[in-house]
Amino acid sequence: MSVEMSNLLAIVGMALATWATRLAGLGLLGLVGRNRVLESALDAVPVAVLTAVIAPSIVNGGPATTIAAAVTVIAAIRLPLLATVVIGVASVVVLRMLFA
Repeated sequence: MSVEMSNLLAIVGMALATWATRLAGLGLLGLVGRNRVLESALDAVPVAVLTAVIAPSIVNGGPATTIAAAVTVIAAIRLPLLATVVIGVASVVVLRMLFA
């Protein structure tokens, strides 16, 4: 197995960018200080990022993906996280088999 230099450079570049943004965030947090508004905003970031990653798949994925997303949302309202993940994955698999 060989590794292309462009792939290796891309991986190293992404690692450096991730590291730099984390350090910059810690530096800015040290300058600004912690308060309730900032904490609330930072608490919302994971949900916003996850939504931004998943939403295009739901919109462009076809009926199986859209129905599976609806089933998963309903499960998330009523069930714990692990059960929601299992139901979400299972519904995508089953519905893609049915709609294929």
